[in-house]
Amino acid sequence: MTFKIAQQRLAFLLPHMTGGGAERVALRLIQDFVAQGHPVDLLLMTEWGELLPLLPPSVRVIDLHAPRIRDAIRPLIRYLRTEQPEGLQAFMWPLTVAAAVAHRFARSKARLVLSEHITLSKQYSHFNYVRRTLLRNSIRFAYPLASSRVAVSVQAADDLAAVGGLDRSSITVIYNPVDRPSDAGLNPESLKAARTAWGDAETRIITVGKLKAQKNQALLIEAFALLRRTRPARLVILGEGELRGELEALVAARSLGGDVVLPGFFTDPWPFYDGAQIFALSSHYEGYPLVLVEAMRAGLSIVSTDCPSGPHEILDGGTFGRLVPCDDAAALALALAQMLDQPADPAVMRTRAEALSGQDASDQYLALMLK
Repeated sequence: MTFKIAQQRLAFLLPHMTGGGAERVALRLIQDFVAQGHPVDLLLMTEWGELLPLLPPSVRVIDLHAPRIRDAIRPLIRYLRTEQPEGLQAFMWPLTVAAAVAHRFARSKARLVLSEHITLSKQYSHFNYVRRTLLRNSIRFAYPLASSRVAVSVQAADDLAAVGGLDRSSITVIYNPVDRPSDAGLNPESLKAARTAWGDAETRIITVGKLKAQKNQALLIEAFALLRRTRPARLVILGEGELRGELEALVAARSLGGDVVLPGFFTDPWPFYDGAQIFALSSHYEGYPLVLVEAMRAGLSIVSTDCPSGPHEILDGGTFGRLVPCDDAAALALALAQMLDQPADPAVMRTRAEALSGQDASDQYLALMLK
């Protein structure tokens, strides 16, 4: 690889640019930094993902050709020595550890920001003793080498400190930045798909997220089946993933084929939000669920499991939505019915979203990468 020297350049390091929460945060930060005149490099272990076409044209995408985490270290060292960026932000363990190692070997003067977007103890709860020890020791060794450590919620920060044996005061909490596009910026394909998905349904509930065990969309389907006993409604599950077949089978088993729609993944979810009344989150765990804030920006009422971490902070303990226990379909169904009967004020929800995740969030990240 060959690189051209650039001054005051900022860099981001991720595995790829699929439609996950961390990747979407990185995209928003990159867009904001470019808009402020900063040259930006995006370093990916593998150059692929649905969000790549949304990057500003000026962004340099650098494929590290690293099938494994350790394979990213050598090209990253070379990049840091050649480019000498002002700041590098790495997302998600264990890529964060590789970034810290490369940064140290390169003797780089770049400000290194390590960013975690999930509750690590939940994400890796399946680890055996050896792997848990590796998780803890790698964080304890690598994270103090960084200029800054960021978690996306207070609970996630507490968890990171506990898992890695870090000083809690060394971790900065920055809520994820979220903007809704102007109506002119809405994707025509998404607009058409949203109209088809909602059809003529009068009661409209939506969830957005990858179809995987963490998101527990099966719980939401079970709760929706209970709700449908008392009133007509439609549920749109927006996203794609390995559990599509299982979820479709559950929908069929509950005889909900006409009421539950799985349109797939869309880079622009806003037309689907605009057609909904309630956003439901049924996750086992999160870090800081970006989709909740997006739904609030769309003025939707919110029902969420009180999972670690994020929903409790975002909804202020239930002030801005209803929180229910995890894995309780009856409680989730009841909360959905109550919210349909007493919806939130859309203006209040939009104001809350701006307070949590407006421009200030991007400015905080930029300050960490430049100071």
